[in-house]
Amino acid sequence: MADDGTSAMEAVLRDQRTAHEAMRPEPMGLRKNRIERAIRLLKENADELCAAMSADFGNRSPRQSMMTDIVGTVNFGKYCLKHMDRWAKAEKRHVQFPLGLLGARAELRYEPKGVIGILSPWNFPVNLTFGPLMQVFAAGNRAMIKPSEFTEKTSALMQDLVEANFGADECAVFTGGPDIAAAFSELPFNHLVFTGSTATGRKVMEAASRNLVPVTLELGGKSPVFLGESADFAKAGERIAMGKMMNAGQICLAPDYLYVPENKVDEAVHGVWQGAAQMYPSLLANDDYASIVTDRHFDRLQSMVQDARDKGAEVIEVNPGDENFSGTNSRKMPLTILRNVTDDMQAMQEEIFGPVLPVKTYAHIDEAIGYVNRHDRPLGLYYFGGDSREEQRVLEKTISGGVTVNDVIFHVSMDDLPFGGVGASGMGSYHGVEGFREFSHARSVYTQPKIDVAKLAGFKPPYGSKTDKAVRSQMK
Repeated sequence: MADDGTSAMEAVLRDQRTAHEAMRPEPMGLRKNRIERAIRLLKENADELCAAMSADFGNRSPRQSMMTDIVGTVNFGKYCLKHMDRWAKAEKRHVQFPLGLLGARAELRYEPKGVIGILSPWNFPVNLTFGPLMQVFAAGNRAMIKPSEFTEKTSALMQDLVEANFGADECAVFTGGPDIAAAFSELPFNHLVFTGSTATGRKVMEAASRNLVPVTLELGGKSPVFLGESADFAKAGERIAMGKMMNAGQICLAPDYLYVPENKVDEAVHGVWQGAAQMYPSLLANDDYASIVTDRHFDRLQSMVQDARDKGAEVIEVNPGDENFSGTNSRKMPLTILRNVTDDMQAMQEEIFGPVLPVKTYAHIDEAIGYVNRHDRPLGLYYFGGDSREEQRVLEKTISGGVTVNDVIFHVSMDDLPFGGVGASGMGSYHGVEGFREFSHARSVYTQPKIDVAKLAGFKPPYGSKTDKAVRSQMK
């Protein structure tokens, strides 16, 4: 579907809505066929998609892309195929006594909303496009997609592949810059999914509100890592380094900062350093380590580190190969640990989205809990330790989109757990049955028995003693 601007998007939206209304109710076989086509598209073009992602980033491991963007999304499609028949069944609901005895029935039906818009980001461009698409299809909807302009080659390839595998009245992709994205977010969809920054999420929600379009916002924020006194700091460090350095930290759920016991800070930093060095003994010529996606993002991260240095932070570069990063234009950046951070530093005021890791210390875990609770609710929260009471205290006293215990990020890879944020980190979710319901309209259906219930209960005028008796009985 070539980009012809707003009018083209409006025309496709009309066509999709017309086709959807003509086909209602869309059979489960057709929904499954769409998911199967999406799975086949990913399988048959996996290498080409991974190459496009690497080209867009400057360097991004095709093996990483295969795991995160292809295999994970294919398996999620299979998960939807396995469970969607059960998800789509109407639920029987209780009716008040004695209506059930008289033949009344109540049920909740999960019905397609219609046309769903998907605004997908650049950091995992295939996964975060086709992941929600699987459940949009499972719920019986059609889709329009606007992928990121930052991953231009991947977006163009997805556009071509979707056009080759789906009719425009089923699924269509529109490419272009911020002007197209802004126009896309203003369309009168039946639902809109956005994955990206909190600042852009506010603009998307404002645009959608003009047409009262419900939104799912998958945003970000500063996801904290709590390291308890009982943590295995070597093991925790390796897992934190893996999560922070995958995709060069360009992950909405990347650990954003560490909170460690003040008497264990050296041990915690050493654990992360060692973990990073073992996985990435070199960086510049290492295809396993991704580049920062654009010069603008790279410059922002460099400025963030300089700001921390200027304000008194200790800057520790994890550079085991002692490589010279100043003489390259590869946009590769070593993991940079910041000690002695303060809240006036840029690194503690905004989501990092790169390989920069501030470290804060606490005397008691409640200090860390209080700090997290005074700030926006994060998309992810992580706890390392073997103290089950402390673990429960952290979980019970904080609020976040999701949690992984004794690792980072992994909760998003659980197909049966809903993924989403809370507050500034987002609203709504997909994955699990919750995703199917997110893209469905929960329609209440009540069937009245043949008997005149209103008259029997004294609710039909003229009111009298029967009405008074009914009220008294209900107030007991």
